[in-house]
Amino acid sequence: MTDRRRSTPRAALSTLTRRPRPVLVPRLPEATTPEPAPRSRLVDNAVYAAGRRIATPASPAESHEWLTEGFDDRMVWLGLYRPEPGELGELAEQYGLPELAVEDAIKAHQRPKFERYGDTLFVVLKAARYLDAVEEVDFGELHLFLGKDFVITVRHSESPDLSRVRRRLESDPELLARGSEAVLYAILDAVVDGYAPVVAGLENDIDEIEVEVFRGDPQVSRRIYELSQEVVDFQRAAQPLTGILAAITAGFEKYGVGEDLQSYLRDVADHVTQVTERVEGFRLQLRDILTVNATLVAQRQNDEIRELTEASIAQGEEVKKISAWAAILFAPTLVGTVYGMNFDHMPELHWRLGYPAALVAMLAVSVVLYLVFKRRDWI
Repeated sequence: MTDRRRSTPRAALSTLTRRPRPVLVPRLPEATTPEPAPRSRLVDNAVYAAGRRIATPASPAESHEWLTEGFDDRMVWLGLYRPEPGELGELAEQYGLPELAVEDAIKAHQRPKFERYGDTLFVVLKAARYLDAVEEVDFGELHLFLGKDFVITVRHSESPDLSRVRRRLESDPELLARGSEAVLYAILDAVVDGYAPVVAGLENDIDEIEVEVFRGDPQVSRRIYELSQEVVDFQRAAQPLTGILAAITAGFEKYGVGEDLQSYLRDVADHVTQVTERVEGFRLQLRDILTVNATLVAQRQNDEIRELTEASIAQGEEVKKISAWAAILFAPTLVGTVYGMNFDHMPELHWRLGYPAALVAMLAVSVVLYLVFKRRDWI
């Protein structure tokens, strides 16, 4: 709300002898901006009879009135996207939704599960889609409330696209006429079908990682870890569906589910089994890739250490050769240096055989040192 006040200039008397007084002006009321009405999170609202849409009410309250007229073949399907707690609270009062399930739908971030509260089913599903641009898996959450004559879907993400599911069912009135069980089947089928591109994307990422591992990419370890986390998250999304479908299958006879729906759900269960097996294979494959990468990294480090050691050894050999020749040349250099100082009083300075004796001594010392170093493989 903005606070707008009209400022009124002070009026002053024109005389110079009197102190000016402000003119009292009545204060105008504050201008108010009406707050916008909260935007409804209702995506679609339809009433069906015998599998065909007969009305699209403007509000959930209007659609609920269609169920109070005593027709057994009517069903309401409300689709909501990230609704406010107040909206779900109103639906809970109208349709008798369980309080605990409504709290879960408001908070979101739930694991996939299947719960029965009297005649109302509460199902939580995790959808997934593969984003090619960033090569990541995006996970979504979907909550379903299913009763005898109503279906309420609450999405907390962009996927799955329930508008396609609705169009598919509306194009097959015979299937939609089977009620909320048919809607549950179609949504489960859409969620599981959405897993196929994710499996293909993960498989392609793993193939790329294998190439990078043997290429020696230094960043591959980080990518292996991130991809392993995505696979684990995907496994947490898909694996619980096996238990959910088993629980639904166990109630076929008790709740009179038709044979065609039973076969459809069994087909969905088969697809879930295939997905979970592939995902488990991905997890094991990434674990092996991580082990191979660690081995290759250790091998490369060992090769580098060996090369450094060999270089150090070669350098030491060169140092030994230089040192040996330096020692050999040091003896004659020392003798020559001593007798090259040109002092008058030096031993053997005037000896006739002094010069040949010095040369012989220098040569003898050099030969002895050469033989010693040669024997020790320094030369």
